[in-house]
Amino acid sequence: MSSVFLFADRKKQLAGYGANPPHPRWPRGARIAISFVVNYEEGGENTPANGDARSEVFLNETPGGTPRTERDMNIISESQYEYGSRVGVWRILRLFKEKQWKFTCYAVGKAVELCPEPIKAMVADGHEIASHHYRWVDYATLTEEQERHHVHASIAAIKAASGKAPVGWYTGRISPRSRQIVFEEYEKMGLELLYDSDAYNDELPYYLDVSTISKPNAKHLVIPYTLDANDMKFCVPPGFSSPDGFYTYLKNTFDILYEEGRTQPKFMNVGLHCRLVGKPGRAAALKQFMDYGLSS
Repeated sequence: MSSVFLFADRKKQLAGYGANPPHPRWPRGARIAISFVVNYEEGGENTPANGDARSEVFLNETPGGTPRTERDMNIISESQYEYGSRVGVWRILRLFKEKQWKFTCYAVGKAVELCPEPIKAMVADGHEIASHHYRWVDYATLTEEQERHHVHASIAAIKAASGKAPVGWYTGRISPRSRQIVFEEYEKMGLELLYDSDAYNDELPYYLDVSTISKPNAKHLVIPYTLDANDMKFCVPPGFSSPDGFYTYLKNTFDILYEEGRTQPKFMNVGLHCRLVGKPGRAAALKQFMDYGLSS
C-alpha cells in the first residue's frame, strides 16, 4: 500500500476543501450534523494492574502527577478511572435515552473485556460501537507486531460484547503506522472498515486515496474528531475551569457552524469521557447544550 495512505500529500492536506467545500446534503436539509462521541476507556489505561510499568497520569481530576510504579500503584488514579465505568457511563446513557439521541462509542478493547455491561447497554439503546484500539496507551511505544495483535484483540473484545465487529476506528494515541496497520488487518480478516477518525483537520468528512493494483480508485473515509469541543479540556491547560465554560464553548461552536450552514452545511463533533462528563456538575452542562440544540 502506498505511503500516501499514511501521510497523504502534504500540500493537498494543507489545502483541504478550500473556499468552496462540498455540500454534504445532510438528512432533511439540516445545516449542521452533530456527532457525539463517548470514549469508554476505563480499565484500558496505563496501570500496573494491566502489567504496565506505571499508572496513568493523563485525563483525570489531578493531572500532571508523577507516574507511580508497580510497587507503588496510584490508587487515586485507579479509582478515578473506575468512576467512569461504575457511575459516569450510566449517567450518560440515561441522558441520551431521555433526549432520544444516539452517540458513537470509542471503546477500548481492554476496557470492554473487563467490563462489557455498558457496551451491551449501548447496543440495546441503538448506539454505535467503534474501536478505540485495544489499550489506551501511546502506540508509538509498541512494536508493529504488538500493535497488529492489539487490532485483533480489540475487534474480538468488541464483537464479543456487541455481537459484531466495529466498522469505525479511532486509535487516539497514535503511531505513524497505526492507520495503515488497522487498514491492513481489517483486509486480512475480510472485515469492513467504513471509516477512521484519527484526524482533526476539517469540519467535514473527507476521503483518502488508498488505491492499490488490485483495488484501483479505492477510497477511505475519514471523519475528523475534535480535541477542542471535548471534555478532556477539563484536565489539560488551558482548558475549561467550569461547566459553564464547557457549555459556552459548545454553544459558540454550534452557533457559528449553524449560521455558516445556511450556505455551507457543517459537521460538529463533541468528545466525551465517562469519568469526566459523567460527573454531575459537568453532565448538567452537557444536558444544557443538548437542550439548546433541540431548541434551535
